[in-house]
Amino acid sequence: MTIDLHATSRRQLLFASGVMFAWAHMPKLARAEGRDPRLLVIVLRGALDGLAAVPPVGDPDWVRLRGDSALRLDGPTPALSLDNTFALNPAMPNLHRLYKSGEATILHAVSTPYRERSHFDGQDVLESGLPKPGAVDSGWLNRALSSLVPGDSVRRSQSGLAVGPVAPLVVRGSAPIMSWTPRRPANNEDTVMRLLELYRHTDPALAKVLEERLGLAAIAGAGPAVVSMDNKERDIGAAARVRAFFAQSAGSAAKFLARADGPRVGALSFDGWDTHANEGAMNGRLALLLGALDGAIATVKTESGEAWKETVVAIITEFGRTARVNGTEGTDHGTGTIAVLAGGALKGGRVISDWPGLADQMLYEQRDLKPTQDLRAALKGLLKDHLRVPDAALEASIFPGSKDVRPLEGLVG
Repeated sequence: MTIDLHATSRRQLLFASGVMFAWAHMPKLARAEGRDPRLLVIVLRGALDGLAAVPPVGDPDWVRLRGDSALRLDGPTPALSLDNTFALNPAMPNLHRLYKSGEATILHAVSTPYRERSHFDGQDVLESGLPKPGAVDSGWLNRALSSLVPGDSVRRSQSGLAVGPVAPLVVRGSAPIMSWTPRRPANNEDTVMRLLELYRHTDPALAKVLEERLGLAAIAGAGPAVVSMDNKERDIGAAARVRAFFAQSAGSAAKFLARADGPRVGALSFDGWDTHANEGAMNGRLALLLGALDGAIATVKTESGEAWKETVVAIITEFGRTARVNGTEGTDHGTGTIAVLAGGALKGGRVISDWPGLADQMLYEQRDLKPTQDLRAALKGLLKDHLRVPDAALEASIFPGSKDVRPLEGLVG
């Protein structure tokens, strides 16, 4: 159920292109245990290059695959060591500190059941919780909330808030949400997007480059025509807006979840992770996005206050990217990637991975990081152990068709 809000208030003014949903449902079992858990899900739309975000510096084939683009512990832009095999992109020092303090966990070589490379279908599987794309009108997070008995009646003032023109699938369903769509000045976005669709069919290489630039401008909230191909000053301005947008969107969500009378579960999405050209893992586009995400995570902790100790932030994406860099210094749609968990409720300081290796014969279809973990296992584990979602609901309604995917235990303390 969605309720549209047209009158704005200070609490409602988040951002135009982010989406945040939350509900005031409070798990009765958790409250009986003296707990008050929060869960915030952040969806990264566009497919994150997990190898660039969490490089496998201990894998002997890593540098061979990525060459000069491979982040290393002893490189010109040194990666941040996590353990003997993995490191963290240097754009994420806040996440690194959380990891070292036991407040972050990384899952590597992970994926949904989806094995093709369509953003639309991949996001459909990621958000629906179904094993394959198809016609469905609800998402796994909404169904998880529907499986819980509210601790108190959901008053309008306590209901969740959605910001953005379209509710993402992960939060559609019977659990109540409130949504507000800001009114923005008209621009030439429709025309530009139609041209981009044309180029995708007639000149794919040009389309990839154009898509990269449009993505940065769009997530900066500046409209698709603001960032020019050769204007570095505008690029710097867009970068600052991206960082501010990520931080304020996530921080606003955290404030809602931290309120005594506020929601306990929420979700937001960040676009722009489709890095086909000029990926820039060290000091370019991807480094900017990871830095903005790092700032957002830090802001969630700050704005959560005392609630941080009972909070988990789950950061997920539809699939990964190719193990090798392409001819335009980017990466194409892949398979295996990472998921990031942060929060004071975690039993963190770990990289959880059944690492498949990067030798040619170990790559999925000779091109991608091979997935060895099912993302649904981690999500099931969080829902079960953190929110106390019933086992029967996890398999029957939240992630149907996942009987063989056992919840990953021990993620929370």
